[in-house]
Amino acid sequence: MDAAHEFRYRSPHRVAGWRVGSHEGKAPGGGLEFATHWRLHDRPDPRRLDLRASIASLRSEWLVRVNRQQAALTVRLLVDVSASMRFGTPSKLEVVAGFVQALGQSAFRVGDAVGMAAFDRAERPDLRIAAWRHRGMGEMLASLLLQSEGGAGGIDGLREAALLLGGRGGIVFLVSDFMWPLEGMDEVLDLLAPAHVVPLVAWDPAEVEPPAGDGLAVLRDAEGGRTRTLWLRPALRARWREAVDRRRATLDRLFGAHGLRPFYLQGRFDAQALSNHLCEVEA
Repeated sequence: MDAAHEFRYRSPHRVAGWRVGSHEGKAPGGGLEFATHWRLHDRPDPRRLDLRASIASLRSEWLVRVNRQQAALTVRLLVDVSASMRFGTPSKLEVVAGFVQALGQSAFRVGDAVGMAAFDRAERPDLRIAAWRHRGMGEMLASLLLQSEGGAGGIDGLREAALLLGGRGGIVFLVSDFMWPLEGMDEVLDLLAPAHVVPLVAWDPAEVEPPAGDGLAVLRDAEGGRTRTLWLRPALRARWREAVDRRRATLDRLFGAHGLRPFYLQGRFDAQALSNHLCEVEA
C-alpha cells in the first residue's frame, strides 16, 4: 500500500465524554467555546472570573466563564469483505485498505479510537476488532482486510454486523459496493443510530464504464462465479451506463432519506476529495 494521506473528519453532533479531543463536546472544561456563566461559589476558579458579567449581574454575584471542552470519540468501520470486493486492479478492497490506513493516522492525530466490524453473508467474528487508540491501528486493520477471504455478501451479514454497533454514538464509516439487493437497508441505518453514518460506495471503473469496442465479452459474477457471454454493441453499452446511473440514484435516495450523502470510491482513494465531501456534509 502507498503511504496514507490523512483527511479531515468531524462529528456533526456534540460529543459526550471527558477525554480531550478535537470534536465539539458537551462537558464543561478548558476548551475555548463559551457555554455559560456560573457563580464563583459553585465553580471556584478565579482565573476565569468575568468582571463585566459580574458587575452586570442582577444579584451582584461574582461570575466565572464556563467553556465547553473539545472531546474525543470512537470511529468504527463497518466493511463489506464479500467476493465482489476483490474485483478490479487494484481491487476494491485494496482501495478500501488505503482509506482504512489513512483513517487510522487521521484518528490517532486527533485522539480518536478506531474499531472495526466486517461482513459478507454473515458478520465476520475473525475481523471484529475493538476500538483502540494506537498509532498503527490503520495499518493493522488494513492488513487484516487484505488477508481476509470472503464469500457472497448481502443485507443479512450487514444487519448482523450493525447489531454489534447499534445504540452507540461516534462515527460509523459504512464501506461496501452495495452490489446486492438493498431491501432492509432502512432498518440497518436505523440500527446504527445514534452514530453519525458515513456511507462509502466502492466501485471499480470497469464496473461503471463498459469496454469501448464492440465484440464478444465474457462477464463473470464476482459473488456467485457464474459467467455470461455478451456481444458488446452501442445499445448494450448505453443500457450498461443507464443501469449504473439508476443504481447510483437509488443509493443516493436511500441514504438521502436518512440525511446522509454517500462518497464514491472509484479506482483509488483520494484523501482530499473525502475531506471536501465531509466538510460539505457538515456544512
